[in-house]
Amino acid sequence: MAHVPQIKVPATYIRGGTSKGVFFRLQDLPERCQVPGEARDKLFMRVIGSPDPYSAHIDGMGGATSSTSKCVILSKSSQPDHDVDYLYGQVSIDKAFVDWSGNCGNLSTAAGAFALHAGLVDPARIPQNGTCVVRIWQANIQKTIIAHVPVTNGQVQETGDFELDGVTFPAAEIVLEFLDPSDDGEEGGSMFPTGNLVDDLEVPGIGTLKATMISAGIPTVFVEAEAIGYKGTELREDINTNPEALARFEAIRVAGALRMGLIKTAEEAATRQHTPKIAFVAKPVDYLSSSGKTVSAGDVDLLARALSMGKLHHAMMGTAAVAIGTAAAVPGTLVNLAAGGGERSAVRFGHPSGTLRVGAEATQVNGEWTVTKAIMSRSARVLMEGWVRVPGDAF
Repeated sequence: MAHVPQIKVPATYIRGGTSKGVFFRLQDLPERCQVPGEARDKLFMRVIGSPDPYSAHIDGMGGATSSTSKCVILSKSSQPDHDVDYLYGQVSIDKAFVDWSGNCGNLSTAAGAFALHAGLVDPARIPQNGTCVVRIWQANIQKTIIAHVPVTNGQVQETGDFELDGVTFPAAEIVLEFLDPSDDGEEGGSMFPTGNLVDDLEVPGIGTLKATMISAGIPTVFVEAEAIGYKGTELREDINTNPEALARFEAIRVAGALRMGLIKTAEEAATRQHTPKIAFVAKPVDYLSSSGKTVSAGDVDLLARALSMGKLHHAMMGTAAVAIGTAAAVPGTLVNLAAGGGERSAVRFGHPSGTLRVGAEATQVNGEWTVTKAIMSRSARVLMEGWVRVPGDAF
């Protein structure tokens, strides 16, 4: 019996922040995958190696974690005053779907660098040496991201001495600006969809929890660590090896998604794993990070842990970091209170791999809170480039 041979698709494997993914130029995709739909989703699932009942991604490019099960499409921008359109797909590990409901803040860094690598930025805008300001249209959430990409001899400068907790080796620093990151294109248009800075969230089987629900960077449900039996110092194995704990977090996430109006029924949450995120916060205490380095209480403003695709993240998602920075800038939220309260334009928080600083400019207009910009530094590095191969009948 004859089998359909594999095909080659031009692709680049890139680390961005504490994530990595397979990047494509839109025009390099097979024709039927150049438009949204089943063919594109099937291609990306086969590239990553999903769905995988073994949760190992042995037969694909994925790494069997939410941080490494990602695909990105870049193209010349369809928007005025932008360089590229950036579309992000979070590929489920053990289920057959790709979640297009949100952005990846970490890979936003790599999107800026890849725009240059892929020849998608006007050469006239690229300095021979200096910083190239790449104007990115984030197509999933209809927002603008500005990436300040270092350039040496006309090429992306990837090596450097910028260290990022959660990434083993230093690299060149890329500064990201998330413009007007609140609302994320969700219906309602408010940074706080419920209209409150803190809500009483009823969670079936758990009870009523205080929660801050915010749409900034990515829709996120924040709860207090102490209220759910944690200290805020937990590492991945403390949560991810406990099925009952993961089920409780998913119940809180689903309740938050319903309250935020992101889904109409609890059943919808199964196909919307990427958003909202569920995170818990606490006041600073000393703890040992996953690398063995001590994070001192005096070095951070608060502690934060977040789950992505049903598992505790090994560091912090970039979009969730935007949510943390924004919520911290609004007096009275649970995140702000964990950081000590008051007005803040930036916070440094402790996460499982270390610390991260994020700034946010939040203001109140006509009684409504809004954020004009969130800023953080990450890095990006091309790991491999060439072609990714998939069976020709996989999509």
